[in-house]
Amino acid sequence: MHQMTLAQQANALAKKAFSARELTQHYLARIQQHDGALNSFITTTAEQALAQADAADQQRNSGNASGLTGLPLAHQDSFCSEGVRTSAGSKMLDNFIAPYSAHLLERLQQAGALSLGKLNMDEFGMGSNGQNSFYGAVTNPWDSQRVSGGAAAGSTVAVAAGLAAASTACDTLGDARLPAAYLGLTALRPTYGRISRRGITAHASSFDQASFITRSAEDVALLLQASAGLDTHDSTCADQPVDDYSASLVQPLSGLKIGILRELFDAQLDSQHGAAILAAAEQLQALGASLVDIQLPQLDQAQACALIISSGEASTNLSRYDGVRFGHRCADPKDLSDLYQRSRSEGFGDEVKRRLLLGAHYLSAAQYNDYYVHAQKVRRLIKNGLQTTFSEVDLLLAPVAAGAAPLIGESSTAQDLNAQRYCLLASLAGLPALSLPCGLVDDLPVGVQLLAPWFAEARLLNAAHQYQQATDWHLRRPAGF
Repeated sequence: MHQMTLAQQANALAKKAFSARELTQHYLARIQQHDGALNSFITTTAEQALAQADAADQQRNSGNASGLTGLPLAHQDSFCSEGVRTSAGSKMLDNFIAPYSAHLLERLQQAGALSLGKLNMDEFGMGSNGQNSFYGAVTNPWDSQRVSGGAAAGSTVAVAAGLAAASTACDTLGDARLPAAYLGLTALRPTYGRISRRGITAHASSFDQASFITRSAEDVALLLQASAGLDTHDSTCADQPVDDYSASLVQPLSGLKIGILRELFDAQLDSQHGAAILAAAEQLQALGASLVDIQLPQLDQAQACALIISSGEASTNLSRYDGVRFGHRCADPKDLSDLYQRSRSEGFGDEVKRRLLLGAHYLSAAQYNDYYVHAQKVRRLIKNGLQTTFSEVDLLLAPVAAGAAPLIGESSTAQDLNAQRYCLLASLAGLPALSLPCGLVDDLPVGVQLLAPWFAEARLLNAAHQYQQATDWHLRRPAGF
């Protein structure tokens, strides 16, 4: 059952090939069997999942099922889940039980999906290697000697190893797309505001975007259909029409114009990975799309721009964790100053502390205009450049990662940020972007990235689905899983 895509499981449930309880029990057994070595889950909610599965079976028997009824998902631990620990991978929130569920989780539950539990992640989404969680590193099922790659490491590992049919993640600086590329999965970062951010533990508010990690573009379409739309309680959520994403999958690609961001095919990109990505472009061309080369101004400034703004926002967002209202509180503080200092020093990990120090520096009175304000101006120029580019092409094509996942121990803060460099355009401009597998190099997956204009997720999913209908890279599995 775990070899099926989400769409295939939905069809099997509709035909009563198996029940939601049987499917859920299958996944819970796999979690118990494999996750001790993988460490992809922080919290497993077995009793809740089985109760939801029984309710789903009753709905199907009474003819009241929807498209996601009975499908088992798992959620990155940055999403609040009512009555369940929501830690964001941090000691700071190890004792926090969410009093409500994130808007995304509410939407998915209303559509009939059930939750297997909460997934491991780099602390507060800071890092791109899956090694920075208070609950321990997440193991790469393709190669245990390599990092699992990204704040959403647990979300990708659980799907890659067949411990969940699909998962949610928060893509801030490529945190869903990068590990998906490392592990041979499909990941969508929707347009900023396409899905509500309410209930997401904040890292960098103008970058954070709820995302999905699945086997296929068809699976993403099912999840996005249930999740997209206005949330009146989130001022950053867009009031835009929601397309029929599943219906758009079958459109031919004739007339589609794809721009290749040649500047990103640079010396840092592994040549074999570059060849696999360009082969994917040629496959899209064979399916009817046309290819053109594209250049973007200010592209070389994107990395510094994203670092400055995201660090500043993180410093502000995490200032609320002080040991007073909720979160970790140090033992026997001498006074208020000691309470603040020790609670934050004990509660945050090293990577978070580094980012907070950077952010505080960029926001200081002496540096604010030279760094933060200037970075925001560059961000606007990048967005304007992309807006002009999308008047000429329908999609952009780029790498996701420079190569295979790095070996454990070879990763640093600077290298983590550099690993995300190919993902930053979509994050800075709030564009929808999708990573999908396009090959293997030395038996490890390669990902290609497609970017679309704002709220053109249907176009992205259509191109990805047509590509996946013509190839089988998305069907490859790590050995033993």
